[in-house]
Amino acid sequence: MEDMIRKKLKEIEKKENIRIIMAVESGSRAWGFASPDSDYDVRFVYVRQLKDYLRLEKTKDTIEWQLDDVLDISGWDLKKALQLMHDSNPSIFEWCASPIVYQSSDAFEELKRIRGDYYSRKKSLYHYLHMANSNYQTYLQGEMVRIKKYFYVIRPLLAAMWVVDKKTQPPMLFSELLDAELPVGLRNIVNELLEKKQKMPEMGMASKIKELDDFIDRQLIEVKKAADAEETIKRDWKLLNEFFCRVVCESIGEYGTN
Repeated sequence: MEDMIRKKLKEIEKKENIRIIMAVESGSRAWGFASPDSDYDVRFVYVRQLKDYLRLEKTKDTIEWQLDDVLDISGWDLKKALQLMHDSNPSIFEWCASPIVYQSSDAFEELKRIRGDYYSRKKSLYHYLHMANSNYQTYLQGEMVRIKKYFYVIRPLLAAMWVVDKKTQPPMLFSELLDAELPVGLRNIVNELLEKKQKMPEMGMASKIKELDDFIDRQLIEVKKAADAEETIKRDWKLLNEFFCRVVCESIGEYGTN
């Protein structure tokens, strides 16, 4: 499947006349708890020709290439990605931290180095808090629930706990979050759920688990307090502007000057 994904990326570059500087897995496969029928969530960042950034009319800043039962492929223009990084959007930070990389470049390696200057604990905490709480309220209120949805609550909750405890961006791998943040008394329960999820299809169901629900209820409150207490820090554009200009100017060599 990785060969097919790389082939698709080359097709995108050719048809869209772009250069992809990074492409990664962003979903459950990158988190380490995919189901047998999980799709591939491929996300990429691309750069266009210099002339495209000098047009008066607005240039499209996203590419949605494929969405079916197997592949979900989409990407952001570099300008959009850097604007979101300046705002400390957690998605671009997670892409940079993905353990599954389909396509890389020197620009991607540099982007990973400078991202720390734009990381906001407050934005990160609110992001993971919203993700955990919305999935909890939407999907875990009945007596029978989808196993998958427990992990769509537990993972962002543990990620938020990591931010509170470690003061850094959380890792993508669920196993790292589990070892660092989940109370020992709940690990057997979660590991059993994880084993079921990895053997069952995406729609696999299970009974609600009171011990987990109690833990989720408590931690949602604690994370909210921590997020509210975090200071808002404003960052300038200097590093990102310099990086953007350098990468776009390199496209002259890629495409020529026409």
